[in-house]
Amino acid sequence: MDTQSKTQMGASMDKSVDTPIDTQTVGSTAPGHPLFSFIIEDELKKLPNAPGVYIMHDKRDEIIYIGKARSLTKRVHQYFQASHDEGIKKKQMVSHIARFEYIVTDTELEALVLENNLIKEHRPKYNTMLRDDKTYPYIKVTVAEPFPRVLFARHADKDRSRYFGPFTSGGDVRATIDLVNKLFSLRTCSRRLPEKIGAERPCLNYHIHQCAGACTGEISQEAYRENVEKALSFLGGNVGPVIADLTDKMQAAAEALDFEKAATYRDLIDSTRACIEKQKITDTDGEDKDIVAIATSGEEAVAQVFFIRGGRMIGRDHFHLSIRLEDEKADLIASFLQQFYSGTPFIPREIYVEETLPQQDILAQYLSAKKKSRVRIVAPKRGKKEKLILLAAKNAALVLSQDTERIRREEGRTLGAMKEIAQLLGLPGISRLEAYDISNTSGFESVGSMVVFDKGRPLRSDYRKFKLKTIEGPNDYGSMREVLTRRFSHGLEERAQLAEKGLDDRTGSFTRFPDVIMMDGGRGQVNIALEVLAELGLSIPVCGMVKDDHHRTRGLYYQNVELPIDKGSEGFKLITRLQDEAHRFAIEFHKSLRGKAQVHSFLDDIPGIGSTRRKALMKHFVGADAIKAASVEELASVPSMNIRAAQQVYDFLHP
Repeated sequence: MDTQSKTQMGASMDKSVDTPIDTQTVGSTAPGHPLFSFIIEDELKKLPNAPGVYIMHDKRDEIIYIGKARSLTKRVHQYFQASHDEGIKKKQMVSHIARFEYIVTDTELEALVLENNLIKEHRPKYNTMLRDDKTYPYIKVTVAEPFPRVLFARHADKDRSRYFGPFTSGGDVRATIDLVNKLFSLRTCSRRLPEKIGAERPCLNYHIHQCAGACTGEISQEAYRENVEKALSFLGGNVGPVIADLTDKMQAAAEALDFEKAATYRDLIDSTRACIEKQKITDTDGEDKDIVAIATSGEEAVAQVFFIRGGRMIGRDHFHLSIRLEDEKADLIASFLQQFYSGTPFIPREIYVEETLPQQDILAQYLSAKKKSRVRIVAPKRGKKEKLILLAAKNAALVLSQDTERIRREEGRTLGAMKEIAQLLGLPGISRLEAYDISNTSGFESVGSMVVFDKGRPLRSDYRKFKLKTIEGPNDYGSMREVLTRRFSHGLEERAQLAEKGLDDRTGSFTRFPDVIMMDGGRGQVNIALEVLAELGLSIPVCGMVKDDHHRTRGLYYQNVELPIDKGSEGFKLITRLQDEAHRFAIEFHKSLRGKAQVHSFLDDIPGIGSTRRKALMKHFVGADAIKAASVEELASVPSMNIRAAQQVYDFLHP
């Protein structure tokens, strides 16, 4: 059964494409579940010979791959043809496809825009993904203000200000802003000028002669504007006049024997020259351009980008990519450009790449539409431009070689550790671990904690706290029974509610169940968990984290056997981190409740004493005994108290 619907996709697409696109979304719909009666062979016959985007789903209806095509019918058919070699990882992806849907667009360019938006939104497992998500600082000059300022900015907005950058170092940007303000005596305050001229005393910068005093009226708007124009020229790269002027002033001060002032000018000259060094000239045409190169090793890749603005290299940065073994470098570069420039506020006029890209003209059109002016993608073959590409490629390879070992170590701490634990327990593979702990003080304010590690890393968004409702006194077994019962009962209820609505049963806060439950203890705690799961009709492996006499983890208790574990292994270290995290989370929650209860015990029940008066009393007196010993007059003398409130406190404490 198919349904077809016409939708306007312009709103969801990149704003650089102004014309809404007529699209046709096709897939299987069904009573209750999108996979109902979806027969791939039948759906392949219905694919149109038109450009568009195709979206692959697995049996859990998760999106696992998004691609674009000049012809949907030709491209999607290729995935299911035995004779077509898509590579090992693509074959794995195809084996997981349970259904697909597609969106028809008018042009290939529109398909590229839509594909990019969908990849950013869903981050599918089998797409080449840009891992980093960085923003770059700018220098912002508020030229629209009567008395402009030079500011630090993270985005280049359309607000009539002048922007310089982007830069790769926030520290360099702040140092440059500080230098510009000193050189040209510009204001750093946020006062509304000229309306507030003379309304407040000038700041310290005025008194130490680093501001011309726009807020005092000592400099006219015209004269201040001249300083701003000089600052704009300086930021644009015209630093020669500034150094010449500072040199003349330094020599004049030295001849006048004013060595302190001469030293100040000398320091400004040094700062200016340092600023020039950071903006090393790499080209002479004054154009804005980016140099992009990629180095690969197995399923790891690094993209290196050199940023050249106004003919000067203002910085460089690198980005790690997740790739497939069979990916061609040209395809990787094209994918990187598409994702990177869709997320950055600035696109240069030229982008240099290592080799000619597939559909390079389409990609250039896409970037030009975003920039609203022409963008060229060039693969230089000789001269200075080729040398820049080779330099970027060399740096990418260097970063990759340096980071590969770090990445492997990190994967050993996380995915490798999870694999070790799975092998120790005889399980095929695990991804999600949940650990539980109980905290109380002689049964007072008993609480439970649930912490989650997903793929070896803490997943703090899924942590949960439990304030015990049915257990009184120090009863760890009873407390753990309540916590587990509440956790999994709630999860089952949410799953049922979502299923009734035909929604994914893993979108609720408790609906994702663990691959293994890790209990903070041995046989007793494990048996409690197994009893709760049996009562709820669930089958989840339960493992105890057994401690020695010194309260240190010594092994795992699983299926009535204590399993020794190598204390130097990454699996053991991960278990220790999980256990410590569950303990820490429970103790922090318990402390917060205990603190509230202690404050509440002698002040919150007094009529007329709210939080302000309670804090004032606690600040004025040292403890409850001092408050009880105080007279009505002494209580009334406390700030925010009055004689009536003081009498209420006194009467409450002296019944």
